[in-house]
Amino acid sequence: MSTISAGFRLVRAGWVLVREGVVAALPGEELSGLPKFGWRLARLFTRRRALAYERSDRLAKAVVRLGPSYVKLGQFLATRPDVVGNDMALDLAMLQDKMHTFPRTEAIAAIEASLGRKVGDLYAQFGDPVAAASIAQVHAADTIHDGVATKVAVKVIRPGVRRHFFQDLESYFLAARLQEKYIPSSRRLRPVEVTETLAQTTKIEMDLRLEAAALSELGENTKDDPGFRVPSVDWERTGRDVLTMEWVDGVKMNDIAGLAAAGHDLKTIAANLVQSFLRHTLRDGFFHADMHPGNLFVEANGTIVAVDLGIAGRLGKKERRFLAEILYGFITRDYLRVAEVHFEAGYVPRQHNVAAFAQAIRAIGEPIHGQPAETISMAKLLTLLFEVTELFDMATRPELILLQKTMVVVEGVARTLDPAFNMWKTAEPVVSGWIAGNLGPRGMMLDTRDGVRALLTLARQAPELAARTDRLSREIDLMAEHGLRFDQTTAHAIGKAEARYSRSGRLALWVIALTLVYIAWNII
Repeated sequence: MSTISAGFRLVRAGWVLVREGVVAALPGEELSGLPKFGWRLARLFTRRRALAYERSDRLAKAVVRLGPSYVKLGQFLATRPDVVGNDMALDLAMLQDKMHTFPRTEAIAAIEASLGRKVGDLYAQFGDPVAAASIAQVHAADTIHDGVATKVAVKVIRPGVRRHFFQDLESYFLAARLQEKYIPSSRRLRPVEVTETLAQTTKIEMDLRLEAAALSELGENTKDDPGFRVPSVDWERTGRDVLTMEWVDGVKMNDIAGLAAAGHDLKTIAANLVQSFLRHTLRDGFFHADMHPGNLFVEANGTIVAVDLGIAGRLGKKERRFLAEILYGFITRDYLRVAEVHFEAGYVPRQHNVAAFAQAIRAIGEPIHGQPAETISMAKLLTLLFEVTELFDMATRPELILLQKTMVVVEGVARTLDPAFNMWKTAEPVVSGWIAGNLGPRGMMLDTRDGVRALLTLARQAPELAARTDRLSREIDLMAEHGLRFDQTTAHAIGKAEARYSRSGRLALWVIALTLVYIAWNII
């Protein structure tokens, strides 16, 4: 029954996309056969008024009609241009996470259920909602500390959002499985794995304790950084469904006129934003991955305050070195070194030629050096770089794609503040400083220290590894003598799962087909 209901929800979503003109806005003239016929049919069913909107506006209207789960799906797919294409990813990145507020009484009920205390005991005053997004909304409130009232922001999970999301998630998995089964060319994109990643990231985002931990970690990392901070967390009033944090008084970064009226130097703010992001990425390996201007405030003294840390990115030391050397290699036109870094990191298979890869990278870098520095987009450079790496069988790296998406957003915000923003000049001190500290003599000493620690850990585990090797050797001998066998329970489970998968897929296709016939009949 869950497959049937997922099929109906999937059909409804498709119908909304058709009616709002999203399907009609796709480049259907390039299609042929049945897909082109379907595209033309979709144009017939599109609302007339929808044809007057831009594609991004059509997408935004459709997603709002479908609900919070689809807003979150759109935002997630915006981080995967390898799946939806660059143009569609840009449209999805423009989705505004703004929803209708829910009643204050429901927010109070959620807070009391999560924290086990009455709102009156937690807050001296609890106000109406001031902002609402797909997963939660924010209320203004006051707390009392040592007899002094302190204003705080209280983020509360939207009632029922988990249930609705997991219901829609069934539809996403159904669509992914059907896509893998009936569209072989899409299998390299691993749609089921993409959906599993969406499920995992949204589960994390729906637990506000984890967002509070991310704010705390980023706060510790940046406590000595000039001109950047995040709000502090009130852990006593934070739980799975509620997050209480410091209230931020400042001008939103998307209010350019307000920033200018407050006397802020927009060029300085743009440089501070980009350098802060690069510091977090290279120095800490932990960065705010949703830095659109609605999540950024500027205080009276010019300090940038970032909020809404539900989505965060992490880079290991190898990835940070990879990023720094690539950026520095392009700055110094050392394309061979950029190519070597890809091979050293294991991102490009060894069967490819380093010199040929360096030639492909030169094709990206040389045109850039012929342009004025302020017109060069670092985000576009990374996009072109990932396109070239696909030609050399570089596998999709989710952590690098999230980094690319965030860099696109951050650079876009900086250019909004300063149209003549020089990305390279701004980035160079941070990137070269990190390289000097981590790839020079000091970096070699740190690598040596880490290597010694790894060897000591391996030495401690030597007896256990020897025992495991001995057991594995005996298992291989038995397998060579008797062959690989499944017990009866395992074989039965495999057969049952395969039968259920085939049956549910056929059933879902029938549901979709009958629903489409019903819709068409009612329209005619």
